[in-house]
Amino acid sequence: MVDPPAECRPIGLKWVYKVKKDEYGAVVKHKARLVARGFVRREGIDFEEVFTPMAHMESVQLVLAMAAAKDWAVHHLDVKSAFLNGDLSEVFVRQAPGFVVKEAEHKVLRLRKALYGLRQAPRAWNSKLDTTMAELKFARCATEHALYTRRRGKEELVVRVCVDDLIVTGAWEKDIASFKVEMAARFQMTNLSTLSYYLGIEVRQGSRAVTLGQRAYARKLLERAGMANCKPAATPMEEWIKLSKQSATEKVDATHYRSIVGGLR
Repeated sequence: MVDPPAECRPIGLKWVYKVKKDEYGAVVKHKARLVARGFVRREGIDFEEVFTPMAHMESVQLVLAMAAAKDWAVHHLDVKSAFLNGDLSEVFVRQAPGFVVKEAEHKVLRLRKALYGLRQAPRAWNSKLDTTMAELKFARCATEHALYTRRRGKEELVVRVCVDDLIVTGAWEKDIASFKVEMAARFQMTNLSTLSYYLGIEVRQGSRAVTLGQRAYARKLLERAGMANCKPAATPMEEWIKLSKQSATEKVDATHYRSIVGGLR
């Protein structure tokens, strides 16, 4: 906590609450996250580089296909509050709602670590993770920057990163267990054991086969659209529909419509 520097524009904070569920819709945990209102920050003035490697589902499928072909187990790790591990320089925020210190209301907080909501937070976390993987002797793929490999003797490990989720597979279970210990020594981790649910996709691992499904995600979309009890149809639109330039139908909620289309994509 410091006095605000001259010409300082401290960023506001807010609390965001979320219920995290598994593929069956059961509540896994309740999350309360302190988020910075980073939209007030101006690129080129308040921050510079924000690029981070994108998560392409094709590369995840490639890792799963390789694991299935080689009969490797695929494990799932989650970094707790990943963005809070990223190092920052001169960033100041207001005191958090509900935690304002009496007689010091004018003071601001200087961030040592990144917060969710900051434009540069994903980059700061990715830089921290990339440095850590290099220290652990992993090589980053030249064409897929979210993919890391490590080969030492008979050890062969492949790690696919998606923000704070890590998919880990390898030839030997003991090497995967060793990697988990190495990561737990550096970050607060949640060991989700073998991969079963990832980015809205259900994963079933069998002998030389990995099956992907989106039953839970499809059910969630139907509920959002008010069609949870609809009957299946062979065509994705109403049959024998007649369109007219002068429609008397009530207009739909544009935001809700875009949300559903985005979910389908």
